[in-house]
Amino acid sequence: MPVPKKRHPKGRTRRRRGGHKKIKLPNLVVCKSCKKLKEPHVACPYCGNYK
Repeated sequence: MPVPKKRHPKGRTRRRRGGHKKIKLPNLVVCKSCKKLKEPHVACPYCGNYK
């Protein structure tokens, strides 16, 4: 099995591994009572309604 001749710096390794780490936008749904956007499966922060 091949072995690297020299050690890679931490920055190079982290650059390669960290390419898929991105901030995702929150998934939003429309509240049925006040028609504002809210997170799913959470009480509405505007009207307090949950389902």
